[in-house]
Amino acid sequence: MSDSRIPALSPHCEEILEQYRTFLPVFAKMEEVIPTKLKEFFVESGIIVAALEHRLKTESSLAGKLQLKGEKYPDIFGLTDIVGLRVITFYIDDVDKVASVLERLFEIDWENSVDKRKAHEIDSFGYLSLHYICRIPESSYHDPDHPEINRIRFEVQMRTVLQHAWANMNHDTGYKSGVEIPQVYRRNLSRLAGMLELVDDEFSRIRQELSDYRRRIQNLVASGNLSEVPLDGDSFRSFLAIRPFDALTRRIASLNQAEIQEVDLSRFLQVFTEMGFKTLGELDSLVREFSDAAYQIACFQIGLTDIDILSSSVAPQNLCTAYLLRKGAGKAGLRFMLDILNGPSESNDILADFLVEQTKDLPFMNQ
Repeated sequence: MSDSRIPALSPHCEEILEQYRTFLPVFAKMEEVIPTKLKEFFVESGIIVAALEHRLKTESSLAGKLQLKGEKYPDIFGLTDIVGLRVITFYIDDVDKVASVLERLFEIDWENSVDKRKAHEIDSFGYLSLHYICRIPESSYHDPDHPEINRIRFEVQMRTVLQHAWANMNHDTGYKSGVEIPQVYRRNLSRLAGMLELVDDEFSRIRQELSDYRRRIQNLVASGNLSEVPLDGDSFRSFLAIRPFDALTRRIASLNQAEIQEVDLSRFLQVFTEMGFKTLGELDSLVREFSDAAYQIACFQIGLTDIDILSSSVAPQNLCTAYLLRKGAGKAGLRFMLDILNGPSESNDILADFLVEQTKDLPFMNQ
């Protein structure tokens, strides 16, 4: 029984439709293989995309296309969009990175590919995709059971999240559908398109500036110019990368010949900022000026114990403890620090009391 949704076609188009049915297993295989290959290459290239969509054109959809312009295609291999993919990126500049991956992985039909990003119409934002027509080379993938897989072309569209959202909104509102809508709505949609395009550009610009900032911070830290580096999440990660607390940690561990257990020290950023430190230079001074005091606290804490595994957090915690006690922050300051590090707990109050009492006669407190 024929599908009532399939329009009447010319003999030539009917032949193409029959070829579609014959090669349907090949198309299905392509729809499976291509996204898998792309995901693998994205991981290898360090590219994070928002989404990777794919679809196989249905028989009824193909028939509709053939009814309109089927005579221009010599055979099924003349069609380029039976298998289609869409790669949605977070940033504009990632579209070019995705394109670079495609150029390495597939053969690109440059004559039929199109860069719609070169459009300059005021309402073109949602249509600024980069479209590649591709073919899988045998060097990337070959299936002896389906040799046509290396002959059939497919389409990949690349666009940003905002471009994709705008295209979907346009589709829902009927804009660009051939149905005229009132001028006031056309104007408002065009204004919105301009705003979204600006946002897209700004996201990419800010990401690039942040990347430049991180490189500059890393170079300053590596060169030892710590006084010029403001204390923030990025700079603190770079500071931890040069392992500023290692010497003190090893010195403390030597008290019992203890093994050092590495832990994440990023939580100390909040402690240091709450204590008023503004630059990495000030943290560096803390390490140099209070290491002996931190060591004295450790001698008191573990010197007469048989502890044989020591957390790498002992050095920065003892540095903070020594600093707070020397600066007169007392029990309240220690309790605040412990609450940040361990989470609010009554046991922190007991430990703060204990530290204040037991360290009051240590040499660093009387300097």
